[in-house]
Amino acid sequence: MTTKIELGFGGDGTIAVMDLEELLATRLLVQGNSGSGKSHLLRRLLEESAGLVQQIVIDPEGDFVTLADAFGHIALDAAEHSLEEIARIAARIREHRASVILNLEGLEIDGQMRCAAAFLAALFESPREHWYPALVVVDEAQLFAPAVAGEVSEEARRASLGAMTNLMCRGRKRGLAGIVATQRLAKLAKNVAAEASNFLMGRTFLDIDMLRAADLLGMERRQAEVIRDLARGEFLALGPALTKRAVSVRIGPVRTQGRTGSPKLVPLPPQGADVKTALFAAGETEPRPAFPAPPQPIAAAEAPDRPVERRVEPPVLAPEEAARVAAEMLREVAAEAPQGQPIASVYQDYLVRCRMRGAAPTGDLALFRRDLAMARAGLAPDEDWEGALALLPALPEEMHAPFLAIARCARENEACPADTELAALYGTSSLGRARLMLSRMEEAGLIVSRVDLAGRRTISLPHLGWQTAAAAADPGRPSRLARVAVREAARASGRPYQD
Repeated sequence: MTTKIELGFGGDGTIAVMDLEELLATRLLVQGNSGSGKSHLLRRLLEESAGLVQQIVIDPEGDFVTLADAFGHIALDAAEHSLEEIARIAARIREHRASVILNLEGLEIDGQMRCAAAFLAALFESPREHWYPALVVVDEAQLFAPAVAGEVSEEARRASLGAMTNLMCRGRKRGLAGIVATQRLAKLAKNVAAEASNFLMGRTFLDIDMLRAADLLGMERRQAEVIRDLARGEFLALGPALTKRAVSVRIGPVRTQGRTGSPKLVPLPPQGADVKTALFAAGETEPRPAFPAPPQPIAAAEAPDRPVERRVEPPVLAPEEAARVAAEMLREVAAEAPQGQPIASVYQDYLVRCRMRGAAPTGDLALFRRDLAMARAGLAPDEDWEGALALLPALPEEMHAPFLAIARCARENEACPADTELAALYGTSSLGRARLMLSRMEEAGLIVSRVDLAGRRTISLPHLGWQTAAAAADPGRPSRLARVAVREAARASGRPYQD
């Protein structure tokens, strides 16, 4: 029995063939804009290989159900079955080696993704004794393996993407040869597209899709314009099951037709005065639009016996305990929230945590900004910090926590915070930005920074009369003696110097 099927004709007039056995081991990716002939190509492939290998088609538009009449495929309407029934039928498909078309036309996109996920998972998880070779064709694959999250539920997206990934990455050992067709490569998940070794690239116009298609075909980027000039039904083919060099293939004719053909122009009917009358006439035989009826009150005598719903009230704490819990939640949020997270999002997180513990914090967003900066700097809210807090309006909001940390160390006569600690409070990992922040505080007149000859830094707060203890020399910053030596050497040589 031959394993090669005819796809059409090459650019030199020779017959273009595809090796089915090689396809089972290497998979296929088809790409092309709407109207480029993807469905025609898939139909040609299915018709030519019918009777040679089991075929399983996931059809979101119901376009391939016409194969059932001509080739004996079984059309499975997903809208008529539950997910459990779909999974059970898929397991039997592998057992009996039946060629099936899963018609998803009657489902919304979220339901299509869930159904396809359950169907593919059951095919993938069938017993080892049922691992017969089968072509699994997925049309409009970008719907089931999207590159980014869309408007569908996250659960459906994850399930569908996981099933498609299993099909393309691990399906070969189970006899499943994935054939995925997509309108745009940019919309298809990369880990699904990357597992195919055979490619049929049709007409596309967007630069990003042309460049990706050219890369997959091994073409130089300046040759990508060729893809834009392809005619309808013409594809560039490459892969071990097709050809070792990218060649142009014109797909041959098919024996069956889809239910949704290309739209054709038809003459418009005459637009007379009767058209307006027909549009606005009250229809007597036409069904009325189905609007949901408003709920009717149930009489007391007719009310069914229902269990009384008990409303669970949140815990209520005493004022002292609520204040303690609120302070604890503030410390948790200050420790866990990233420095760059929007303050409104952090505030909402804080409110939710407090309400879950039965505490109802008072104060608005502005007060929360101050309390959050104090918590990040390690200041106790019950102590008197009015003097330091009064200086905050002179600084940008992102500098409040570093300034308060310096004030705390100065008030308690502790060592000056290291550059790494100040950088973390400032929301950066750059020590240079932390030092620039200190320079801006000093320019504002809020602090006075001194570094002795050994490189130990002391910071004073002249408005409050506080001063930190000398901090150990920063290993990442040269001592003053070293900087003086570098500056004098630069002056002697006439080179510019910047401290």
